[in-house]
Amino acid sequence: MRCFLVLADGTVFPGQQFGAQAPKVSGLAALTEDSKGAGEVVFNTGMCGYHEILTDPSYSGQVVVMTYPHIGNYGCDDEWSENGPEDRSLPRVKAMGFVVRSLYTGPVPEGRITLDAFLKEWDTPGISGVDTRALTLRLRDGGSCNGVIVAADDPGAAALNDQELHSVLSFLHKIPPMEGRNLIQDVGSSAAHTVNEKGDIHFVVVDCGVKANIIEELSKRNARVTVLPHTAVADDILAVKPQGVLFSNGPGDPAVLGPVVDTLKNLIGKVPVFGICLGHQLIGQALGGRTMKMKFGHHGVNHPVRDERTKKVQVTSQNHGFVVDQASLPKEVKVWFTNANDGSVEGIYHESLPVMSCQFHPEAAPGPHDSAWIFQEFIDRASQGV
Repeated sequence: MRCFLVLADGTVFPGQQFGAQAPKVSGLAALTEDSKGAGEVVFNTGMCGYHEILTDPSYSGQVVVMTYPHIGNYGCDDEWSENGPEDRSLPRVKAMGFVVRSLYTGPVPEGRITLDAFLKEWDTPGISGVDTRALTLRLRDGGSCNGVIVAADDPGAAALNDQELHSVLSFLHKIPPMEGRNLIQDVGSSAAHTVNEKGDIHFVVVDCGVKANIIEELSKRNARVTVLPHTAVADDILAVKPQGVLFSNGPGDPAVLGPVVDTLKNLIGKVPVFGICLGHQLIGQALGGRTMKMKFGHHGVNHPVRDERTKKVQVTSQNHGFVVDQASLPKEVKVWFTNANDGSVEGIYHESLPVMSCQFHPEAAPGPHDSAWIFQEFIDRASQGV
């Protein structure tokens, strides 16, 4: 069935529907800002990893465009899902929609299901046959914006008519921008649980939408990991006597997460504190800095990052639309990593307190092992105490 990706500026990209049924124009009035099919449209430059992208809690509230043209050829396997094991009762697919140029529809290896079937299972619409090169250029030049995957009321229609387009744009104007959105309340753990109970060093992971591989990387280094929900306050965290506290990745605008920032402020100086992605942005705020929205963000597995201490460059996986403003950081907070493409802050550390963070995802292994050492760095620093 023919369907359309409509951007908030009125740009329309036609294509073919796959995955879950796209909402019809006449049904948009019944949708909310949390309904599948609509969200901030972002592009991802990865050649593979679509299953991990779709299940990454950080993509909540976003419609993902894959710039690599051919997607789906190796199918989907639930073992690859990035949402944590405690999150299995919630929808596996966190992205709001999926946009591709060429969808593979042939057989997949035994034990896997097709991308089309996976999206159907988790009620997520997709659109194929889209000119993703033109769409990516639009997002790169004009910035990320809201959009929706929608079907015309007439299934045989080759295009949306003026009245339908007006209805779609009216709906999109009701969808809030990513700035100001608190999305961590919709992801992550709701109760405490422990992984690798016999580990040598004890870490708390504050779950703002943690990826499963972050916990796996800590566990592989023989850490006992207590996962706490993002609502945990400093006293809750200190009560379990961790040797280090890691604030995880997650979706939405870090600037509206004041309670989590307050928790961080109450931990700094009492226990070593670390952060990844959203956790990095929250640490930046807790140390006195501020965050800001990027034009189109960093989404992909090919971003070069320079370690400012060694001047070595590593290839990293990234998914973020906000960034720590370097000019806002106090002098005692140093830049650890810098993006080699645009100079943005990719990591910070405090010159005297045990606080370190990175913006990218060291667990995602695009190098494939360029940045995995950062977990050992966190563990080594935690073992030194405060």
